[in-house]
Amino acid sequence: MIEYRNLRVALLGAGNVGAEVASLLIAHRDELAERIGAGLELVGIAVRDVDAPRTTELPRELFTTDAESLILGSDIVIELMGGLEPAREYILQALNSGADVITGNKALLATHGPELFEAAEQVGAQLYYEAAVAGAIPIIRPLHDSLAGDQVRRILGIVNGTTNFILDRMHTTGVTLEEALATATELGFAEADPTADVDGFDAAQKAAILASLAFHTVVPLESVHREGITGISLGQVQAATRAGYVIKLLAICERLVDAEGTDGVSARVYPALVPEDHPLAAVHGAKNAVFIEADAAGDVMFYGAGAGGRETASAVLGDLVSAARRHVIGGPGIAESRHANLPVLPMSSITTRYQITLAVVDQPGVLAEIANLFRDHGVSVETLVQSVASDTEHPDPTATLVIGTHEASESSLAATVTALAATSVVESVVSVLRVEGL
Repeated sequence: MIEYRNLRVALLGAGNVGAEVASLLIAHRDELAERIGAGLELVGIAVRDVDAPRTTELPRELFTTDAESLILGSDIVIELMGGLEPAREYILQALNSGADVITGNKALLATHGPELFEAAEQVGAQLYYEAAVAGAIPIIRPLHDSLAGDQVRRILGIVNGTTNFILDRMHTTGVTLEEALATATELGFAEADPTADVDGFDAAQKAAILASLAFHTVVPLESVHREGITGISLGQVQAATRAGYVIKLLAICERLVDAEGTDGVSARVYPALVPEDHPLAAVHGAKNAVFIEADAAGDVMFYGAGAGGRETASAVLGDLVSAARRHVIGGPGIAESRHANLPVLPMSSITTRYQITLAVVDQPGVLAEIANLFRDHGVSVETLVQSVASDTEHPDPTATLVIGTHEASESSLAATVTALAATSVVESVVSVLRVEGL
């Protein structure tokens, strides 16, 4: 029997996700109350325009443009507006009033996370954000709670559905990146301006959040190395397939020790070659997946829908139930564990493998000269595949070399590529991709 008072819930934003949250909350109010031990009352939805068309029909009397009054009269505030301002201001106002806050705002958390978590800790409130990374996939809570006693070594994440759809379509249907992007736009996977997705900004924000959580250290967004997929050609995708790889845009969060013995963390985003037998290689379409390597737990993978209004609303409602239960039980919020204070190491400190494709002059001594360059930079060659193509318009035939390296430091590998580009026997560096997941 429910005896606790109704909890007042304010919703900021009624876009695709916000409207689904409101609809599900209204439809399942009684069932949620039984799970929580208290009723949930949606007291209002703050929007810019109460008369704007909605994809989901909701009671008009819930809509208001007065977000501040709505916040101050609520126990739990759900922020789904997006953007940095006024979302930051509203969340701080809610936390300082003692309300718990639920957000799916990855950009805000990646940029202002420490400020918001500190504000929550000061008043004993709680900031929940399961929906900020990988949509419906439960990844924040497992890292925050289930793996809190373990030592996470590395996270490999496919955390942007748009780029995964594009790369997967290139791999499975043989279309160009431009053609795959056009299809993604038609199907609603890509925005009219896809820059945040294809240039890796979205994935970098999520990498900052995951790394901060996994390694109990503040990882600023500006410290996340970022490369997008706009330079990936169909030829690279097809060459990867022939070599037994799949190209994926990965968010990589890693704890490592650099050459000087400094224990630190790295967060980076770039397209990488993933072996076709790795679980991440089988993530198709717009799905997301997060692969975690931990000392005690071993390898763990979370897979599912990384976006979508209803799917993301599931994560928001999970946070809402947790927040409401905390109100019923009582006690202060649990502060974020960000006190390890590990340094964020530069990209040059990581170790990885390269696959380098070169167009070279096909003449005696070329392989020896290239091998010497690798040796001089301390990089070991693991595989080499050569093909020769004669061009009747040019007297000298050219050759293509695909060179796979053993693991080496990023700085040594980058210096090797620079030296290769400068030597007279190399006509061009056709492609450089990192190899992950071995």
